Amino acid sequence: MYTPAHFREDRPEVLHELIARHPLATLVASTRDGLEATHVPLLLEGGVLRGHVARANPLAQGAASAIAIFQGGEQYISPSWYASKKTDPRVVPTWNYIAVHAHGPLRTFAEKGEILRIVSALTVHMERRRAEPWAIEDAPAEYIDRLLNAIIGIAIPIERIEGKWKQSQNRPAEDQASVRAALESGGF
Repeated sequence: MYTPAHFREDRPEVLHELIARHPLATLVASTRDGLEATHVPLLLEGGVLRGHVARANPLAQGAASAIAIFQGGEQYISPSWYASKKTDPRVVPTWNYIAVHAHGPLRTFAEKGEILRIVSALTVHMERRRAEPWAIEDAPAEYIDRLLNAIIGIAIPIERIEGKWKQSQNRPAEDQASVRAALESGGF
């Protein structure tokens, strides 16, 4: 990911927090048929991203290298929001966003107990803020068992992780403030 120094985010705890808050990744890997992408929620456990895909998914075969792309907040930025536009009309639109790219080999596993653990952990993670969280045990066991037969576990040991926080840091302070004000007021 192209990341100028003023947009780079290297703090592991910040990168990991974005993954926890926005676990739906675009998972891209090179397969024998070319690049394959799928969208899958992933949990970060001890430096390894874990999740599952359908057994019919081409990524269920694993891959020597993969990238999981996580995105946080994003917003179109109108040049009309820049305070500096009043004195210098040389402004153009842009897009502010937050992204984390995690790179590593895509490994698969078929142990039903471990797949159930991952599915349960994902469910707990996503349901944790609900007053009455749903749990895997709320569904009939034979139904869950049938679904587990249709998926395969995936694990991506992270070999490299990078973050980009493009939030108008390259603009003058007055533009940063005017963009923030425009966004807080609902933008357009």
